Amino acid sequence: MKNISDKRKLRNLQGIILLRIIIAANIFFLFLFLAMIFLKGYKVLSLSFLFEFPRQHMTEGGIFPAIIGTLLLTVISVIIAMPLGISGSIFLSEYARPQWLVKIIRLAINTLAGVPSIVYGLFGMAFFVYFLRFNVSILAGGCTLAVLILPIIINAGEEAIKTVPTDIREASYALGATKRETIIKIVLPSALPGILTGVILSIGRAAGETAPILFTAGTFYMIGLPGSLFDKCMALPYQIYALMTEGTHPEKQHPIAYGTAIVLLVLIFIINFTAVLLRYKIRRNRRW
Repeated sequence: MKNISDKRKLRNLQGIILLRIIIAANIFFLFLFLAMIFLKGYKVLSLSFLFEFPRQHMTEGGIFPAIIGTLLLTVISVIIAMPLGISGSIFLSEYARPQWLVKIIRLAINTLAGVPSIVYGLFGMAFFVYFLRFNVSILAGGCTLAVLILPIIINAGEEAIKTVPTDIREASYALGATKRETIIKIVLPSALPGILTGVILSIGRAAGETAPILFTAGTFYMIGLPGSLFDKCMALPYQIYALMTEGTHPEKQHPIAYGTAIVLLVLIFIINFTAVLLRYKIRRNRRW
């Protein structure tokens, strides 16, 4: 028995060491990636780079229109996808019957979550740009990104709703509340931290996508800000792609592309950090 116990301890130790090596490798490559981006782009970073308009066909000036365009696209996509995603998660967890139908719907959602983003871009171009006649615009790009992040919010919301204890629901019913009142006043507030997790993940993906913007909203160069939701816009991910692949002055444009990548990473970090703080505050104030 002692030999068996010693073998188990040895295997556990080997497993822990292997996991630590994998984690250390991930951290190393993450910092290596960030260091390479920073070293190639930090020279262009300045307040003027953030708040000026581009000049000389993206060889000089700043990226202010791209920052505004990215924020507009992200906000529109979340505004559209969040209520639809939460409604879908409520339907799947509380109302959907029979089980075979629920399984089909979940399979479809999981399939959509794994579809490459360029396919969403083609769908957005065909449906929002041409069929609904939004043309290449902020609205078309925001709607396409909303469809892209919708499965993330639905899956996260459904899992969060499932974690709400059954005892709380039964107590609400015992006090005379209807199912609708229980969902709105008890279940959703209790599941809100988990729902916000899905929203945080969706924000990061929406802000960093290039292919959907390429087909539905993006333009390489603007000397001003868009005047309405039906105008084209610059966006940070598309600008990085365009500068690295289509730029005619690589010696000037590549450093701008790396600087833009740094700004995009910082922007996503700030958005995610703010959402995490909000989720933590809500979770801390939650009481079962």
